[in-house]
Amino acid sequence: ILGKANLSEWANFRSTRSTSGWSSAGGQTRNPYALDRSPCGSSSGTAVAVAANLAAVGVGTETDGSILCPAAVNGLVGLKPTVGLVSRDGIVPISHSQDTAGPMTRTVEDAALLLAAIAGRDAADPATASGHRLAFDYAQRLREGSLQGVRIGLLRDHLAISPEVAAATERAVEAMREAGAVVVDARIPTEGQWNADELEVLLHEFKAGLERYLQQRQAPVRTLEALIEYNRRHAERVMPLFGQELFEQAASRGGLNAPGYIAARMRARRLAGPEGIDAALRAQHLDVLVAPTTGVAWPIDPAAGDRFPGAGYGAAAVAGYPALTVPMGHSNGLPLGLVFIGPAWSEARLLQIGYAYEQLTHARRPPAFARTAPGGTPPR
Repeated sequence: ILGKANLSEWANFRSTRSTSGWSSAGGQTRNPYALDRSPCGSSSGTAVAVAANLAAVGVGTETDGSILCPAAVNGLVGLKPTVGLVSRDGIVPISHSQDTAGPMTRTVEDAALLLAAIAGRDAADPATASGHRLAFDYAQRLREGSLQGVRIGLLRDHLAISPEVAAATERAVEAMREAGAVVVDARIPTEGQWNADELEVLLHEFKAGLERYLQQRQAPVRTLEALIEYNRRHAERVMPLFGQELFEQAASRGGLNAPGYIAARMRARRLAGPEGIDAALRAQHLDVLVAPTTGVAWPIDPAAGDRFPGAGYGAAAVAGYPALTVPMGHSNGLPLGLVFIGPAWSEARLLQIGYAYEQLTHARRPPAFARTAPGGTPPR
């Protein structure tokens, strides 16, 4: 391990209006493409360090977007693996249903090499009991020209993020068609129907998982309620920008045997997985789904919090399925990413397709460390 990077405060799961890249321990992380723009989060520091060539590769953690979003807006490849392929032992948890670690790199090949190094069974994480059988040398399967004959479903609904994102996505689609891929319009029939259930699952699992983590490690604060009280007593230092609304909501939830939680978890996974991604792939015999990962990096604004533009990866997060973001271009010097989504345990196929797209376009450019994006106000 070369070093540890700055994480968005409590992985962006303390407040409903947090500022990505800011933590009370490390301050504000900045996007290396324009220092007045957000690095997204929660794996903000990892993305910035790798993008800025401070390290060859990095490991991020994700519950819903915390690898994919910072990778996309910092011009990186990011892979969120299937839950259970990579051990979560030692990671401060939000949700045992959705949490995973994964690679954040400058190339798809580096992501494949790093995934092979970190995937595998770990007795400390029961979720890895079956996934280890599907871990292997992913880089061996990377081939230029692998887009020939691949059937790709474009999630066109997500092009509404912005006109510049839509235009970049259309250019990416045309490039893949010219390389022999068959690209058709697709839709996830249950899109967004899991949102309320996902939040309920995260609130229940955060409380249970965090308290177990704190107690196992004999932390000085061992319950969520005690942590909330600590934050209140030290608000000037740990809550100068935003509060702890999500902590307080989680503290009011019951245990993991609550009928409402169990029903929400089963419903969310079904809607996002079998009736969502799997149904979309099956309907047109598709290999993968693609969408813009998210929009351009927004201005850092501690007073207002994140101005999140939307994303194309939510179904994969809730289903526990893999998703790979690859650079697809820029808008006013700010990176844009294209996300490839597949069924459970399809990391090898996603990396193969993502590599072929990357070699076709070579869309990534290194950061210029501009003080501001065009039209912005330089940071002080």
